[in-house]
Amino acid sequence: MSPPPTNRPDLRGRARGRLTIQNIEIEAPRLAPGLHVVATPIGNLGDVTLRALGTLAAADLIACEDTRVTHKLLERYGIHTPLTPYHDHNAATARPLLLRRLAEGAAVALVSDAGTPLISDPGFKLVRAAQDAGYTVAAVPGPSALLAALAVAGLPTDQFHFAGFLPPKPAARRARIADLARIPATIVLFETGPRIAATLADLATGLGRRQAALCHELTKLHEHVRRGDLEVLAQSCAAEQQRGENVLVVAPPPLADSHTAEDVEALLREALARGSLKDAVAEVADTTGMPRRQLYQRALSLAKQTGGEMTGKTDGNAS
Repeated sequence: MSPPPTNRPDLRGRARGRLTIQNIEIEAPRLAPGLHVVATPIGNLGDVTLRALGTLAAADLIACEDTRVTHKLLERYGIHTPLTPYHDHNAATARPLLLRRLAEGAAVALVSDAGTPLISDPGFKLVRAAQDAGYTVAAVPGPSALLAALAVAGLPTDQFHFAGFLPPKPAARRARIADLARIPATIVLFETGPRIAATLADLATGLGRRQAALCHELTKLHEHVRRGDLEVLAQSCAAEQQRGENVLVVAPPPLADSHTAEDVEALLREALARGSLKDAVAEVADTTGMPRRQLYQRALSLAKQTGGEMTGKTDGNAS
C-alpha cells in the first residue's frame, strides 16, 4: 500500500500537498525549489488565484507576517503547510533560517497579511538575499490594493507614483508632501483610518485642490469609494470617526497640462492687485490646482517687487 500524501519535501526540493475548493479535494502540482512570492487577498478570500493556492499547498514552508491571518486563508482552502512568522520585528533572525531552508532545496512561499508582498510589506531583504545566494525567486501575482484603487479611482493611470505610507509626524509628513507636489503623475498612498483626516488636510494644503479618490476597505464588507477634491475629502473625514484601511489616489498637478510658469505669475499679479497675499494665493490655487505652499513663495516674491516699486513712486511724489 502506498503511503498517504504529505506536505513534506522529497529531499529534492519538491513538495506535495492538497487543497480543497468547493468541497473538492485537489492535489497541488509539484513545486520547484526556491522562494515563491505569493499575492494573497486584500480582503475577500475568494480573490485568491488558483496558482497561489497550489503554491501554498505544495510549498514546504510559508513565511508570513501574522500566522493567525494567513491561517484563515489556509483553513478556508484546506491547506496544511507549516507557517513561520516573517515580519519587520523578527526579520533579522528569521531571514538566515529561511535561507538555510532554501539551501537545503526547499520551496518556500512568502506572503504578507494582504496583497502583494514587498508593496509596503516585508520581504525586500529576503528577496535580495535569496537572489544574491543564487536561489530562484518567482512571483505568483494576484491581488494588490494599489492596482485595485487605481482601477476604480477614475483618475489617470498612464503614469503613477506609489508613495506608500506618509510619515506619521506632521512636520515630516508635510515635508514629504512638498516633495510629492513636484511629481507630474497620479499619486497613490496608503493610510490608516485614524490618520486619514490629518493626512488629507495636509495634502490639501500642500498639493492644492486636486481631485482624489479615497478607497476605503477595498473588497471588504464596508467597501466604499469617495471622490472629490482633497479639501472636500478632508472636511468629510474630519467630521467622522475613521477606521479601517484606505488607499488614496490623487490626480496629477494640472499645471503640467494647462498652466505655464508665466501664466501662474500673471494670475498672481492680477490677484495681488485686487486683494491680500493670502487671498491671492487662495484664488490662484483654486484656479490652477497648484499647492498653496508653492504659490505662496511666488506670491511673496512678487509682492516684495510690487511693494518696492510702489514705495519708490510714493517717495518721489512726497519730495
